[in-house]
Amino acid sequence: MHSIQRFDDAAVAAQEAVGRQTFDQVMVPTYAPSAMVPVRASGLDLWDQAGRQYLDFTAGIGVTSLGHANPAVVAALRAQADTLWHVGNGFTNEPVLRLAKALTAATFAERAFFCNSGAEANEAAFKLARKYAHGKFGPHKSRIVSCVNSFHGRTLFTVSVGGQPKYTEGFEPLPPDLHHIPFNDIDAARAAITDDVCAVVVEPVQGEGGVLPASVEYLRALREFCDAKGALLIFDEVQCGMGRTGKLFAYMGYGVTPDILTSAKALGNGYPIGAMLTTEAVAAAFTVGAHGTTYGGNPLAAAVALKVLDTINAPAFLARVGAAASYLKDKLDGVAQEYPQVFATVRGSGLMLGMVLSEGWRGKAKEITKAAEAEGLMLLIAGPDVVRLLPALVVTDVQIDEAVARLRRALDTVVAAQ
Repeated sequence: MHSIQRFDDAAVAAQEAVGRQTFDQVMVPTYAPSAMVPVRASGLDLWDQAGRQYLDFTAGIGVTSLGHANPAVVAALRAQADTLWHVGNGFTNEPVLRLAKALTAATFAERAFFCNSGAEANEAAFKLARKYAHGKFGPHKSRIVSCVNSFHGRTLFTVSVGGQPKYTEGFEPLPPDLHHIPFNDIDAARAAITDDVCAVVVEPVQGEGGVLPASVEYLRALREFCDAKGALLIFDEVQCGMGRTGKLFAYMGYGVTPDILTSAKALGNGYPIGAMLTTEAVAAAFTVGAHGTTYGGNPLAAAVALKVLDTINAPAFLARVGAAASYLKDKLDGVAQEYPQVFATVRGSGLMLGMVLSEGWRGKAKEITKAAEAEGLMLLIAGPDVVRLLPALVVTDVQIDEAVARLRRALDTVVAAQ
């Protein structure tokens, strides 16, 4: 009787209306979501439970780069859903093989490993780097160097490699042999990259750390130091890759090639998938059973990702990203000049832009994004001092104009309230 009652209760619960207050009742409190609950979206337009329209300049934190419910991506998912969903890693499948061939053909890489997220892609990259160094040089070569204010995921390993103590507090003891250096500091990198370093990991454009691009000189220096010390260079392109900077991957715009590259977010346009790309020589350190994942290379995810890759990796598409990025940057520069008391500068790369708050407004990025949401514009923060914009790569000039108009109205509100 008890089990029947629980079944009946579950059936009733599944039919009950839910809202923002439901989150506080049933969810583990790891987030503090907005009061509005999105229910449907198309392109960059999104509607909440009350039917109100928003202009989405977050892309799900850089995920839906082809826009919500993109027809071509939806068609690819539906076609694969009618064919083969999942087989497990005891078998391979056609979609994942096609995706691997396409990614290796489009990049420096010769081998691909697929997983479910950026954190898992980075976890695989860090494990591979240590395995490679252990086999080639011995166990003493294990240290991983990353940057202060970097972000590489939320597993215990990846969050420890990330250089933001606020994400590791209370989770000690942390994995050892990790070293954090200032971003874009060549002298600090030279001093840190010694013979015991197995890998250096860097975001070509720091995302959560403030939308801060690496300099060409810095990435070239990291490549030089890694080569000199036999360390692997890992580029975390989970946020800045897949067309976000106007290149398929950001490294292509720098002319600096990593040994390992990680991708996720926009790779699946909302369907969970991550990828670790590397060379044949490095990949050989992972033998059968050395690493794995149940869902990695899932046919559904791979079919979606291949359609996303084919769409983004086209000269005309990437050229349009560059044009849209220039237009948005010019508009935001205008806003910053119009509100100099609020913004110090606008920085970033491509359609990954951050509006840096002035000294008197530091710590108020969230206040600005909340005001923008009240005007129907969805924005992000990158720490407390940067308002971040990550619109879908298909954003139009008309949508940029409307977003800027809504941002101005939001700024008028917050400025007047000071």
